[in-house]
Amino acid sequence: MLRRSAAFLLLLGLGPAPRLAAQTAPRHARLEGKWQAKGEDEVRNIMVRSDSSAQFGDQVARWRVVGDSLWITLGDGVWQVYGMKLEGDKLKLAGGDLEKPVTLRRVGPPTARADSMAIPPPPPATERAWD
Repeated sequence: MLRRSAAFLLLLGLGPAPRLAAQTAPRHARLEGKWQAKGEDEVRNIMVRSDSSAQFGDQVARWRVVGDSLWITLGDGVWQVYGMKLEGDKLKLAGGDLEKPVTLRRVGPPTARADSMAIPPPPPATERAWD
């Protein structure tokens, strides 16, 4: 069964790289969109937006991509860090608080975040959960 924070991992919405980085590094695929994770008895939908927000039900998380890792915070003051691999419309996440790797599938474009749903503030980069 997917844990709540693991579901937020899907929420990566990689924005455009800075101009200098784009000239020196390969360009990454964008992660914005509606993602689905299928569990044993349920389907979970996760919305990843370019404003660094990810939404799972009525909960909103902040995400960040660092190298080949996805960092997610639910506003609890720590980043949960997952290894990630994006292949087309499939996103594979592992590590962090996941008991086993999870594969998500992009099933549509992102929708706008309601103004009433605030994005959690980012904790310092040094505050990470290493379960």
